[in-house]
Amino acid sequence: MQLITSPEAWAALLTLTALEIVLGIDNVIFLSVIVSRIPPAQANRARQIGLLLALVFRILLLSILVWLIGLTQPVITITDVALSWRDIILIGGGLFLIAKATHEIHGEVEAREGEADDKPSASAFFWVIVQIIVIDLVFSLDSIITAIGMAQDIEIMIAAVVIACAIMYLSSGPVARFVAEHPTTKMLALAFLVLIGVALVADGFKFHIPRGYIYFAIAFSAAVEAFNVMAKRNRKRA
Repeated sequence: MQLITSPEAWAALLTLTALEIVLGIDNVIFLSVIVSRIPPAQANRARQIGLLLALVFRILLLSILVWLIGLTQPVITITDVALSWRDIILIGGGLFLIAKATHEIHGEVEAREGEADDKPSASAFFWVIVQIIVIDLVFSLDSIITAIGMAQDIEIMIAAVVIACAIMYLSSGPVARFVAEHPTTKMLALAFLVLIGVALVADGFKFHIPRGYIYFAIAFSAAVEAFNVMAKRNRKRA
C-alpha cells in the first residue's frame, strides 16, 4: 500500500518502464528478423516463445539480485581493462549479434536457394528458438542490471518488466510482419543488429556508446524507409 500511494514509486515505475521499453527495441528487432526465416505459423509461435522467455528470464534474474550484483565485480584484466562476468557476457552476445546479422546479410545478398523458409523443418524452428534464448539472456541481463541501478523496490522492477514485455508483445507482431513483407526493411533491421552488437561489445570493454545516438539513427533510418515504402505503394497505385 505504501508503494501504491507513493508519488516517488509511481515516478520510478514510469521512468523504469519507459527505459525497459527502449531497451526492448533491440529484442523486438532481433525477434522480427530471426523468425522471418521460418514459415508464418512457426514464426508466430517462435515469437511468442521468445517474448515469454524474455519475461521469464527478467523475473528470474530479478529474484537473484545478489548474484547479479556480483556479476559486475572484475574477474579478469585485459590490457588494463578489468572485465566482469557481465562484460564478458555482453561481449559474447555482441559478437553473436554481429556474426548472426552478417550471416543473414550475406544470405540476403547472395539470395541462396533452399533456405529454411522454402523448406521448413523442425530443426530450423529448433535453432531459431536456441538463438532467441541466447540473445534473450544477453538483453535480459543488461536490462535487469539497469533496473537494479534505477529502482530500489523489487515490486517496481517486476511491474516495469511485465509492462514493458506486454508492450513488446503487442508491437512485435506488426514489426515482424512489416519486416517480412519488405525486404529492404529487413536489410535495414540487420544493419541495426550489427550496430547494436558493436555497442554491446564496446560496453563490455568499458567504452560506452550513448544509446540515444543509436536509437536516433534507428528512428531516422526507419522514418526514411517508411517514406520509401509509401512511395512504392503510391507508384504501384499510379
